[in-house]
Order: sequence, then C-alpha cells, then structure tokens
Amino acid sequence: MLDLNHIHDVAVQCGMSAGKLILSALDTPRVPDYKGKTDLVTKTDKESEQLICGLIHEEFPMHGILAEESGSSLPDADYQWIVDPLDGTTNFVHNYPAFAVSIGVFHKNKPIVGIVLELPANRLFSAVEGQGATCNGDSIRVSEVTALNNALLVTGFGYEHGEKWKENMRLFQKLTDVTQGVRRLGAASVDLCHVALGIVDGFWEFDLHPWDTAAGILILVEAGGKVTGMDGKPFSIYDDNILATNGSLHPTLEAYTADSIRTLT
Repeated sequence: MLDLNHIHDVAVQCGMSAGKLILSALDTPRVPDYKGKTDLVTKTDKESEQLICGLIHEEFPMHGILAEESGSSLPDADYQWIVDPLDGTTNFVHNYPAFAVSIGVFHKNKPIVGIVLELPANRLFSAVEGQGATCNGDSIRVSEVTALNNALLVTGFGYEHGEKWKENMRLFQKLTDVTQGVRRLGAASVDLCHVALGIVDGFWEFDLHPWDTAAGILILVEAGGKVTGMDGKPFSIYDDNILATNGSLHPTLEAYTADSIRTLT
C-alpha cells in the first residue's frame, strides 16, 4: 500500500486549493444551473472539481476518481478518490455558512483517508486510518452524551419529496420530541464532522450518494464514533441512508431509524 500520510497530504492540498477557489467565488455572482427542480450546480462546483481531479491525476495517474459532477474514471483501480467538490451548493448560492469540500480515499473498498474542509469557517477535518481524527491539526473526539434527552441531533432532507422525505419528516418530529433538538444544515459531510467534533451527538439521513459520506465516515470512526445503515446493518457509501453517532447513543437512535426503514419496506 502507498504511504497513507502522503495520500493525506495530497488530499489536504486538493481541499485547501479548492477551498480558496470557492471562497473567492463568494464575491462574484453565483448563477446556478439545475440538475433537478431544486438540485443546484454552479460554475464553482465544476471548477472546484476540475482543480481537485487535476491535482489527483498529476500525483496519482493510476488512481480512480468518483466525483459528483463528472462521474467515474478508472473504476477498477484499487485506489479510489471520492470527491464532492462543493457539498452544500444551495447554501453556497445563498451565502449560508455551511458548505464544504469533501475528499475520501478508499483502497480496495476500505476508507483510508478522509478530509473535509468546512467553509467559510476554514475548519479542516481530517483522518488517516488508524491515526485518529483532527480539526485544524488538533485531535477531536465524539461527545460522551449517553441519554437521548440530553442529545442534539442533525439530519438532512433530499431534493426528491417522495416517501422517504415524508418518512424523514415524521422521524424528525419524533426525535425533536425526545431530544434537545434536531438541526438541519444542508451538508452531510459537515454533519458527520460535527458529530466527530462532539458538538452534536448523532446524525441520520436518507437519499445520500457516495461523495456525501466517503470522507466523513472515516473522520467520525477515527474520532470514536459509530456508523451503520439506519437499519443497523453495516454501512457502505453506496447505500442511500446512514446513521452516525457518538457510539453511546447508537442503539437508542437505531430503534427509531430502523422503525422508519421498516415503514418504507
């Protein structure tokens, strides 16, 4: 296997370079295109992705990349870089302060490096397999909250307002009633990092894509957290739902989220 710290350093370089590009674009008009009715993509998404992919190809020409806007290249390569060049595009368009660059690196389907640059705060979350997780270079750890009535949670809602969206509304209401609150920021990579940082205690969401979670799951696990599907089964970034917690709350929250999965089947 290649030097993980070198891969990490390249991922950080990619994230920081893309972050500068994105922040510079905040001072310019941000005219979105539409993938769907409300699913936005901007010129900045595309430019950020081109920058990141160019840096990866330059350093690791035989590695595969799966990126939100351009799709997959070298899908059979052992090393795969999974890139969200601008997670939270709608927030970016409105200058709402919760968007990010997310880059996860997998070796034979196993996460080995993850970086998330939370913007515009410029908080760099990172993790290397077996080396713990950091925020701006300082070690981070999940919260020690053990009771749901003391917990603050976070979730997200997909662009398609179908049955999963409706079920998540019901779940949102249920968990708001038994916790100290549920927040919705609009960027899954940031949500996962906030659980890792210990400022929220759990996160769940439907309708996800691989680039939403590829970096954040490693950061959370290396910070002491736990990740499964909402039904409690082992999580894959190719699944469309996630439950991520500080670990202590996982069984309690899973009882709620698994019930929602059963409702939909």
